[in-house]
Amino acid sequence: MRRILLVTFLLSSLVPLSTFAASRSLSLGLSGSDVVILQNALIAKKYLPEGKNTGYFGPLTQTAVQKFQCAQSIACASTGGVGYGVYGPRTRAMLTDNNSSVGSASISIANPLEFSGWIPYWRTATGTQDVLPHLSQLTSVMPFGYTMRSNGTLVDTAHLTEEPWVSFIAEAKRNHVRVIPSVMWGNGNSIHRILSNAKTRIALEDEIAKVVKDNNFDGIDIDFEAKKHETIDYFSTFLKGLSQRMGNKWIYCTVEARMPITDRYLLGQTVPPDAMDYANDYKALNKYCDRVEIMAYDQGVISRKLNKARTAPYAPVADPAWVESLVTLAMKDIDKKKIIIGVPTYGYEYTVTPIPGDGYQYKVLWPFNFKYAMDIAKQLGITPTRTSANEIGFSYDPARLAAIAPKNGESSSVHPQMVTSSVADNASSSSSSQPFNYFAWSDAQAIADKVALARKLGVRGVAVFKFDGGEDQKIWEVLK
Repeated sequence: MRRILLVTFLLSSLVPLSTFAASRSLSLGLSGSDVVILQNALIAKKYLPEGKNTGYFGPLTQTAVQKFQCAQSIACASTGGVGYGVYGPRTRAMLTDNNSSVGSASISIANPLEFSGWIPYWRTATGTQDVLPHLSQLTSVMPFGYTMRSNGTLVDTAHLTEEPWVSFIAEAKRNHVRVIPSVMWGNGNSIHRILSNAKTRIALEDEIAKVVKDNNFDGIDIDFEAKKHETIDYFSTFLKGLSQRMGNKWIYCTVEARMPITDRYLLGQTVPPDAMDYANDYKALNKYCDRVEIMAYDQGVISRKLNKARTAPYAPVADPAWVESLVTLAMKDIDKKKIIIGVPTYGYEYTVTPIPGDGYQYKVLWPFNFKYAMDIAKQLGITPTRTSANEIGFSYDPARLAAIAPKNGESSSVHPQMVTSSVADNASSSSSSQPFNYFAWSDAQAIADKVALARKLGVRGVAVFKFDGGEDQKIWEVLK
């Protein structure tokens, strides 16, 4: 998906797990996963009733904090004082110490989910405005950000040293949110040429480390896509060199999804000899990356296993079952506490042609944002419904709507990983033999499924691609 958007608009050491949970003071009116952690601790100590771990710091939570402070002689109604009713460093230290033997509650405190997301440079104004009111819900933000010249040097495509980024980054830091700009590179030939040459590879490592330190960023997100298999060891060497230069700065690694062989090829099919010629060494990622963000989206019709099991039309952005298979495979070589599940906020429109006795042919038209699909549904008088991947979507006869252009979409180009035209063996839900158009996109409920999956698998968190103001705004109720 990253390269679709780029084509159109031109796409350290690990800190203790409790660091973020302990990074900001909490007071009346705030919300987020760290508020849930506080509330769980207060419930465990009987200062807050069961079921009140809502994630919102309201009067009930404030009263519970005050009661705890008074009991621990930190502050009391009679003495008042600075910090009374505020969950600050001293109160946190006392509550954490008192909470050392509360069983499951202490586990919740140690392992909150991290929520983060990318803000694309082509939607800087709306993206930063979208995220600003919700910074308290996020662990990190990734300005999508830096691109690469063919000579292996950085380009600040987002102009991160200018407004509105300067004010946005300052506000993020005030909220103790990590600022981790992305370096996006999608040219496999250039990546191999630069990383296979020791001189140019080291120069790139030096340049990235200098940019991070000179701008006081919290780290860097390496998003090198479309790499060749022969680049695998050079990329690992690059990550090793970068980790040696970054000191206590964070290294996030964003990588394409890797599917299990059993999802890619059905029983009895011939598996090509190069089917496992991967471009990323997962063991090296685990060693040198503080976070590994798996781009668990742009599924389309790539999973033959699910294509056969699901009801047509079926060309999802990210089926939860597919995502689970990707993450489960990654967890064999990558510490699950480093794994971040990438979740999408966009969708795709397809032309779908039924092929008698042979499934359906899907041709990608373009990706789009939430409003584009909803506007067309309204024009056609259609109510979108849940798909067999539990995303949201609908089908329609294109003859009912004159030439549709991606006016509110993101692009008319297609990611090289997306299958632009392919036949999928889906279970039929219709007897029609006529071509039709099909929308499928990721809404707040689809993202809630991924958040639940992250909790189920015990991974570090989820990262949203993308925050630009065009997503289903109900997602902010999910990211808590």
